[in-house]
This record gives sequence, structure tokens and C-alpha cells, in this order.
Amino acid sequence: MAAASLHTKGLALSDAVLPQLSEAVARPNYDRAKLRPGIVHIGLGNFHRAHQAWYIHRLMQQGMAQDWAIIGAGVRPQDKIMRARLQPQDYLTTLVELSPQGKSAEIIGSMIDYLPIEDGNAALIRQMAAPAIRIVSLTITEGGYFISPTEDGFDIAHPDIQHDIRHPEHPRTVFGAMVAALAARRASGVGPFTVLSCDNLRGNGSIARQAITSLAHHIDPALAEWIEDNCSFPNSMVDCIVPATGPNELALARDFGVEDAAPVTHESYRQWVIEDDFCAGRPELEKVGVIVARDVHAYEAMKIRILNAGHQVLANVGELLSVETIAECMAHPMISRFFHTIEHKEIAPYVSPVPGMTPTEYVGLVAQRFSNPEIRDTTRRVAFDGSSRHPQFILPIVRDALNSGGSIQGLALVEALWARMCAGVRDDGTTIEENDPDWPRLSKVARQSAQRPTAWLEQQHIYGDLADDPVFAPAFCRWLRMIWSEGSLASLHSYLEQEQDTETEAWK
Repeated sequence: MAAASLHTKGLALSDAVLPQLSEAVARPNYDRAKLRPGIVHIGLGNFHRAHQAWYIHRLMQQGMAQDWAIIGAGVRPQDKIMRARLQPQDYLTTLVELSPQGKSAEIIGSMIDYLPIEDGNAALIRQMAAPAIRIVSLTITEGGYFISPTEDGFDIAHPDIQHDIRHPEHPRTVFGAMVAALAARRASGVGPFTVLSCDNLRGNGSIARQAITSLAHHIDPALAEWIEDNCSFPNSMVDCIVPATGPNELALARDFGVEDAAPVTHESYRQWVIEDDFCAGRPELEKVGVIVARDVHAYEAMKIRILNAGHQVLANVGELLSVETIAECMAHPMISRFFHTIEHKEIAPYVSPVPGMTPTEYVGLVAQRFSNPEIRDTTRRVAFDGSSRHPQFILPIVRDALNSGGSIQGLALVEALWARMCAGVRDDGTTIEENDPDWPRLSKVARQSAQRPTAWLEQQHIYGDLADDPVFAPAFCRWLRMIWSEGSLASLHSYLEQEQDTETEAWK
């Protein structure tokens, strides 16, 4: 449904103005004043509001889940900004769906509060300890789980984690706050809650379990045992392309007559697969299209490897070639061929099918979604935090390919393009602004690797033993030298010619 008319200024979003909005805008049909909380969600950004909050809203529209309303929360100082935007509009959000066939808008009302962000996280701990809260969900990004840079586990040595061990009553971290809340629930007899990770990590529930129980063990071993025995940590897979909000997105909400300080645009596709493991009950999510399964690993692997890794295939070279959005990358003949070749030859072979979808079919679906010109998902947003995303999305595929004797030439080129991007200068000489929590160090190493490519691979916390691999390391070094000497586009052309020659030889 398209907007009925254009507005230079819309109605300031709040409960009071909902009846006054255009009929073109869908809105809650339930009484928000009667909603009761059941979920605390930590890390309340655009994705959560377009995904989990939307599914809960859809249940509420059907008269269900009235006691599963969401209370937003955060532990970072910058989370205060989102709270300040949402509080004056009664925590409502305008969702604008961007389909190639047109735009539509709806107001979702499943969130009813947003806790203050404060040192020590007292308000968050109190709310999570409340009997009504049965699920604590997370979208804190892949880098928020304190995964050890040198070991396959939780980074107990991180300064913020060490602070929480010494001061468990005034924690800094998400996991410290959850441990404190669970300690209070255990002491009061309220019982456990489910920890539901919605981040793009394979085995995200298992990773959240490890983080919480490891921290709890260093604070109170008996509490850690209680958490392990009573709490549940379902794995999940989430999927929806949700761009960042900027002036264009604010204007889109105004086109529907809504003045929203934090609207969200999204594609016309969503998927959510959750392991059916909830210790304190859950909403009936299967009634609004969520797949509730015994095992989500195959779904996770398909999405993380084909979509999330595919994003990294596009974003880094897109930045280097000054291509602003993912859709524009897919419209670029050379970048698009690069994407399709790597997906079919070097990624899909290491993905298992799921019910109703083969890896090849999923590549086609993802390519179609990435190509949607209505979604202005910037290469900058997708390339953000590569130091977390490449180890999670790209390098596990490299390892599987090496173990199977498969080709890694394209993936080695992806890593070389990331290294070149982190030098902070595009092929046309323009500056790439900081785009990683570890940007200063990455940029320094990237500049060193222009002369000595192995310097990039010597980042042990990212590449581990791949720096010494006799297949991957030489391929990476060759590509990085070529990118610096001949440019990104010439390197793509060389890779694609090489793959075409390989196919020709195979048919002889």
C-alpha cells in the first residue's frame, strides 16, 4: 500500500494521535494501556523493532500475547539516544516496508517502556528480577559476547568482565547484569528466565549460555550451577534486511503523515527460527510465522554463510569502489559476478539444505533481496565491525574449504579487500572514515600490510593458524599485492578470468 499523499511535516507520533493518522497507516488495534510486560530486550536498535517486536505486535493484533509486552534496555551510553527518541512517542515505532512493488507503513506498539541507562545497571537488574519477566532477549551485535580472541570460549580476562567479577552488584556488562538479576531471582524464589539471543552467531544461545555461566562461576559457583540447571538458552536464526535510519528514512515516515524520531525501514521478507527451549513459557510465535524447531543449526548455517558472508563479499569492495549501497553493488556487473561466483563455488558447497530450501535456491533468494533498489542499505553499514564479522562469517567457510580441498581463491580475495579497505582510503583517493571498534589498530596494520601482506594475517586473534596455511596465506598475499598495485576492479577481473579458465579446463 502506498502513502496517500506527501507531507512536509507529519503528526508527532504518540498514543494520542493514532486515531488521527491516515488510513494508509496500519496501527495497533489493541489497548496498549492493558499490556503487561513479559520480555526485557537489551540492545534495542532498528533490527529488533523490525523483527522480534513486529512478531510480538502481530500476535497482539490477534488478541494474544497481551502479557508479553517488551521493555527496552541497554548498557551502553549511546543507548540513551534511542531512549530519548522513543520515550516522547510512547515507545511506538513506524515501520516502513520497502518492496519493489511499493511502500507501506504500520505503527507497532509491542514495546511499552525503555529503562534508564545508568552506571551499575540497577534499573535493568530490578526489571529482569521481576516475576513478570520470563524472557530476556538480546541484539548486542556479534562483538558484544566477549568471545576470546585467542581461545574458543569466553574472554574472562576482559577488563569489563573482571570489573563485574569484582563488583557483581554494580556490573558494567549485559552478562554481569543478567547474572545479578538471576542471583536475585534465585534468592527470592522467583525462578529462572530464558535468555534468547537474536544475534548473528552460529549457536548464539550456546554462546550466551557460556558467557553467563562462565561469569557466574567466577562470582558464585553455586549460582552458576543453578543457572545451568534451570535457565534455558535457545539457539535462534533471525533474518531481515534493516537499513540504518537517516534523513531519507525520516522523510519516508513523513510521507505517511508521521513525525517519528526513529522510524525503521525494512525489506518485505522476514524469517525467525527458534529452538523450542523456554524454561518459563513463551508467546505462541508459531501462529505468526515463526518456525519453532528442535534444531536450528542448519538454518543458522545457511543464513550466516550465504547472507551474512555474502554481505561481506559485497561491502568491502563496494566501499573501495565508492559504490554506496548493497543494491548498487548487485547492479554493478563486475561486483555482481564476483558475488555469484563466490557464493556458488566457495560458499554454497559448505551449506546443508533445510526443509523447503536448497543452498542454491537460497543464494538466488538472497541475490534477489540484495538487489532490491528500494532498500538503501549502505556498504558502510554492512562493512561495520569487520573484526567481528569476518571471523564469524567468512573464516569458518575458509577452514571448511581447506579441509575439503576446495577453492578458497575468492574468499582469500575477500579478506584482502577487507585489509585494503581498513587502510582507510578508497581506490579513488577519498577517505573511508572509522568503521570498526578496533579501527586505529586495524588501519595501522593495514598500512603495514601494503608492503608486507603477511602482517595482516599475523593478527592472531582474527586468523589464528591461517597465517601459516600453505594454501590460504599465499593466495591472500598475492591478491593483496595486486589490489595495492593494480586496484580492486582489476583484482576482481583477474579472479573472474581465473575461475572462467578453471571451468574451461574442467570441460576439456
